[in-house]
Amino acid sequence: MSQDRLIQLRNKESKEIYWTSKNKKKVERKIELKKYSKKLRKRVTFKESKK
Repeated sequence: MSQDRLIQLRNKESKEIYWTSKNKKKVERKIELKKYSKKLRKRVTFKESKK
């Protein structure tokens, strides 16, 4: 996976981080994904943040 395409998804409550990539040509907005939080033990929203 290319390092310049990596983005950071962060949860505000637990401060957990997921790393993923996105196609910057097609997606111009910030990404919000529902992922499983290991600390909270439930699905929560992870939002794109700066590296």
